Amino acid sequence: MPDADYELSDDDANVHHVWDNSLDPAVTVEPGDVVRFECRDAVDGQVGPDSTAEDFGNVSFDPVHPLTGPVYVEGAEPGDVLEVELLDLEHRGWGYTGFMPGDMGLGLLPEDFEDPGYHAWNIEDGVCEFVDGIEVPADPFPGTIGNAPAEPGEHDTLPPRDVGGNMDVKHLTGGATVYLPVECEGALFSTGDCHAAQGDGEVCVTGVEAPMFVTARFDVRTDKDIEQPEFESDHPYTPTGADEPMYGTTGIAPDLMDATKEAVRHMISHLHEERGLTRGEAYILCSAAVDLKVSEVVDAPNWTVTAYLPESIFPN
Repeated sequence: MPDADYELSDDDANVHHVWDNSLDPAVTVEPGDVVRFECRDAVDGQVGPDSTAEDFGNVSFDPVHPLTGPVYVEGAEPGDVLEVELLDLEHRGWGYTGFMPGDMGLGLLPEDFEDPGYHAWNIEDGVCEFVDGIEVPADPFPGTIGNAPAEPGEHDTLPPRDVGGNMDVKHLTGGATVYLPVECEGALFSTGDCHAAQGDGEVCVTGVEAPMFVTARFDVRTDKDIEQPEFESDHPYTPTGADEPMYGTTGIAPDLMDATKEAVRHMISHLHEERGLTRGEAYILCSAAVDLKVSEVVDAPNWTVTAYLPESIFPN
């Protein structure tokens, strides 16, 4: 991995909590330059390895999603594409997954969980340690990665946008290249909200959230024309990188969101009844390790969503 041309610490001067194209750049770089970003965790240090579910339930969301940047890339103009090559992601040995009290309406199943839940993961030797000897492979990626939008003013970091943002695509790991539409001069790129692991769906509203360092190389592409983010990745689509035994539960309904909820509810029941986890632990594990896939959207009036559980995460 090449040395970074620039390093952005997580000092307040380099951190922002909104998308806003009027923010002053933290650094200006040339195409081909490498930047190392120090990224805070998603709730900006409000919880830690010794925190409780009650602590997590009392987290303030004003502000949240600290992002490191923005980076001004010389030559990037509206209509261009910013190429971001993710060279390396380095965690700090711990992370957390939690869900909020149901009355906050966050996550996929707030109606099923009245009280908050929280698990602090020890991360070492390539795995995130859960309860009962369960180990989720660590595969770090930035949950939020994007450029500033063209529309003036402050914009919430929670929803993803045409220029990227909180996409939570778990395959944007080291070695991936992300292409982001440019809407502002210089692109004004920022990143953060890093995860050490996550299931496709991030169903309880958090992956394995972790403070992290992200190292990336930038380029400006005038030969590409895209409307929303695209990427290249050879990332494996199973935790071990090979075909392996899976346990699947399906959700079938005339609405894709309802089908998604049913698939996850069935997986929570499976983990509770067959693996001995509490329902709260099962919900957290689904967010960290269970992948959701749309199995069919053509057999009206019902659509099928399937939740996939890798059996390799369990001890023999």
